[in-house]
Amino acid sequence: MISAQERIQATITENPIVVYMKGTAETPQCGFSAVVVQILKSLDVSFKDVNVLADPEIRQGIKDYSNWPTIPQLYVQGEFIGGCDIVREMHQAGELQDLLEQKGILAA
Repeated sequence: MISAQERIQATITENPIVVYMKGTAETPQCGFSAVVVQILKSLDVSFKDVNVLADPEIRQGIKDYSNWPTIPQLYVQGEFIGGCDIVREMHQAGELQDLLEQKGILAA
């Protein structure tokens, strides 16, 4: 059987942008997850959402994987970016857009 860590690694590797969140992009189950989804949608980028509430193994596994205690978690091309506050601050400063342009996800 594939471990939670292996499943997380595969998801992050196979998708340019991944959000580990409570709920789904269509129906976020917490305000912090909703903010991250809203920011990504405002940038018009597609992303993979992973509902940690649907899988307790992933819910704990992603915290171990990133060594970060909270959900949501944003990954861009395999790199852990941060949670809601970091994503919000990066977005407001224009840094998130710059990062996505550098990674070739957003057109400059």
